[in-house]
Amino acid sequence: MRERIYEPTKLAALFDILIDQDCQPREILKNVNLTADEVHSSKSKISLADLMTAGKNAIRLSSDPHLPYRIGTSIHISAYGMYGFAILCCPDFRKTMAFAELYHALATPLATIKFAEKEGFASWSIEPNPEAVTDPQLYRFVTEMQIGIHISLMRDVMGPAFAPDRINLAYPEARDFGLPADEIGCHISFSGRTNQIIFQSRWLDQAANLGNRTTYPMVVALCDDLLQELKSRVGVAGEIRALLIRDIANPPTLAAIAKLLEVSDRSLRRQLQEQGISFRGLLDELRMQIALKYLRTTRLANEDIALALGFSDAANFRRAFRRWTNKSPSEIRGQNHPDPA
Repeated sequence: MRERIYEPTKLAALFDILIDQDCQPREILKNVNLTADEVHSSKSKISLADLMTAGKNAIRLSSDPHLPYRIGTSIHISAYGMYGFAILCCPDFRKTMAFAELYHALATPLATIKFAEKEGFASWSIEPNPEAVTDPQLYRFVTEMQIGIHISLMRDVMGPAFAPDRINLAYPEARDFGLPADEIGCHISFSGRTNQIIFQSRWLDQAANLGNRTTYPMVVALCDDLLQELKSRVGVAGEIRALLIRDIANPPTLAAIAKLLEVSDRSLRRQLQEQGISFRGLLDELRMQIALKYLRTTRLANEDIALALGFSDAANFRRAFRRWTNKSPSEIRGQNHPDPA
């Protein structure tokens, strides 16, 4: 979350919208490690934490009832560099969907996205990063901004007439901000199991007039290089996460991981320290992310989640979860992101 490895595309969109609303640059960027002059610089890099912080600032500063969606729809395919060019070059729209999902890490992702198609309908599922789950306003902000981005990009590649069939949200309707159903052109339902954009599969059957079968594989190869570079910037922490996630219920020790990576324990600790994180911190972060996903998307009992995460019993899991989030598992399971007071 704190690795400064991402392009500031989404931060720049947020910044520009708030500037247009007469917000002060220093307030928009409060606690964000970037100056106003650096927001649009091609040399700038930000972290996901920076973008989350800017989102919280936006919620505080703006009274725009459709702010997150407005920020999202201000982002167009041209803002995404090689990732956006590859989307334009896809020879058919189903490949466009698959590419967008597979290479989403190149788009400064504040949410996990998943594409599916079944029985004449296609859908995008959106789940904000775990760090947003414990903040109901931020959770809604990230969801609605991502919906805005999706609709903007779909209209860029499929034409301005594109409209979803319906949108499902995993939280109740709120009073401070929300999605503009009239602008989107479909019904919006609330308090469901997941956040989804659902549209008819016929949109995917259209000819991809901007696609190019020759250019596409070349651009994908460039995106592969960008993705590899992104992973390398994450450094040893990324390698450790990948090893821990293989068996989070019985995670390897730092010594075992050091052996797998062919470095000494001391060297591994030093590399982690240089990235500002500890082995225990990485393990806790992964356990928290998985626990939040289980609590929000399944009916697993705390005892089962505790077992899946390697805790000896539910009581130890509950104590650890409160330490991670300042909330109990039942609060996350039951809050369903209520309307703020």
